[in-house]
This record gives sequence, structure tokens and C-alpha cells, in this order.
Amino acid sequence: MDFKDDSHSLIDCNNCLLNRLTHQYLNEDERNRVCGKATQLHFKKGESILKQGATSTSIGFLHKGIVKFTYQKDATKNYIMTVVSGPKLIGQANLFFKERNIFSIIAIEDCDTCFFNSRDMMAVLENHGNLLLVLVDHSSDMFQSSIFNFISLAHNHVYGRIADILIFLWENVYKKSEYDFSLTRKEISEFAACSHENVISVLSNFNREGLITFEGRKIIIKDLDKLKEISKNG
Repeated sequence: MDFKDDSHSLIDCNNCLLNRLTHQYLNEDERNRVCGKATQLHFKKGESILKQGATSTSIGFLHKGIVKFTYQKDATKNYIMTVVSGPKLIGQANLFFKERNIFSIIAIEDCDTCFFNSRDMMAVLENHGNLLLVLVDHSSDMFQSSIFNFISLAHNHVYGRIADILIFLWENVYKKSEYDFSLTRKEISEFAACSHENVISVLSNFNREGLITFEGRKIIIKDLDKLKEISKNG
């Protein structure tokens, strides 16, 4: 984890979504209380941003990068709940869960973040319900995607699960039909709750059937409609 060098800001605050929102809803004293003590941090790929079970007094804003939300059931089982890309509010569950992280957040790619004191944030939000609603709206999609993923796990076979993941990554994370695949095959298996071997087999079959192609680490979706049909049929 690289801490901010005071002589060089990681993030251009003028282009920050959260900065624009606080300008819209808060007065200068309130903005200084929330943003004046913010810490800018850079996380390298694979580093933990928040650790499950640890006490935390901060919430974060992911400006740039991609992270995974993971839940470790025991020493051998790890589940990916969802994957999100910046800009996105992260760690906001700490506002409501007694300052203890209920899951881990780990960088899939290099990430630039700001961290804010959760007590100061909550004190300000108590007087600004409209801002709270806006922040909830901006972050609700990550929880929605987590719920949809668990519905997929409960009702779909492995082909449907992996089709769901490819569609989700294309539509919500990378937002294009071809992308460098940040997730490893192991991480896909944790996302789909299946074996590493199943992931390799299904992706190979999708490739043979012309639904996707590989170019190095890049995955190119060739037939999104067919993937959605597989997802629908489970």
C-alpha cells in the first residue's frame, strides 16, 4: 500500500464524483469535516483494501481500478460476492455494522482511493438525508449484483453461472465486449462457486462454440445473445 505523497496528489479532486456531490449538498464547514482529513491511498493488484472481521473507522471512495468483495467462510472456502470498478463508494457497510468489516475488499487491478472517517461522515449525513440517499443509490448496484449472483448460484448449473459472470463483467465492470481479463480462473471459480477445472472446461466450450474468443489475456465476447440464452436457461 502506497501512502499519499503530500507533494503529489494521486487524485484530481476537481474530477471526483464524490467531490461534486459534497459541493452540491454540504456547506464549506461540513465539506472540510468530511474531506479535509481524507487520505489518498494507492493499492497494487492483490492488496487488501479492507479485511473481513477487522475493525475499521473509515469508508472509502474508489476513484480508479477494479476490486472484488470477498467472504471467507472458513480456512478453505472463499467466495467472491461481486466485482466493481471505480468510481464507486466502498466500505460503506461500516456505517451500519459497528465498524467491523463484514467482508474483504481486494484490488484486482491497481486502485486509487480516498478514505474518510466514518464517524465524521455519519455525523454529516444525519443532517443531509438527500445526500445519504444519493450515496446509497450510487452504491446499491454492487449489493444488487451480489444478490443476483447468489440467485444464480442457487438456481443455475455451472454453464449458467459462468455465462452470468461473463455478462456481468461486460455490462457492469469492463463495459465493453472485449477486455483484459483481470480475474484469474481461480477467482472465477470463487465467483461461480465451482471448481477451477469446471471454469476451464466451460470457457473452453464457450470458445469452441464461438461464444467467446481468447487473445492472450483478452476475452472477446462474440455472441452475447447466446450467453444470455444460456444464462436464462440456467
